[in-house]
Amino acid sequence: MATATKSKKKKKNANPGIKLEPLGDRVVVQRDASEETTGGGIVLPGSAKETPARGRVISVGEGALLNDGKRSEMQVSAGDHVLFSSYAGEVFKVGDEELLLMREDEIFAVLED
Repeated sequence: MATATKSKKKKKNANPGIKLEPLGDRVVVQRDASEETTGGGIVLPGSAKETPARGRVISVGEGALLNDGKRSEMQVSAGDHVLFSSYAGEVFKVGDEELLLMREDEIFAVLED
């Protein structure tokens, strides 16, 4: 019976305070803060704010497992600023921080700073 062994290589983590290692092709993202005011200077209440569809990648998994037993290379890395659907991923909390866990294919683009 064959068993899969996990490599023990160190992964780059964009936020050293959070120790998360997602599995497979999953990515942990910290959503950007939402805008408090409109372009015209109107202050928005909490219920009227849009949830931003962009954020910073905190950590990434090892990649999807392919049919031949190898892993695909991830296209995003920790620290990348990414664009995704506002409905993408699962929201969870670590301490006071709200994070998203999503698959790599739910990310649309990497934004250049």
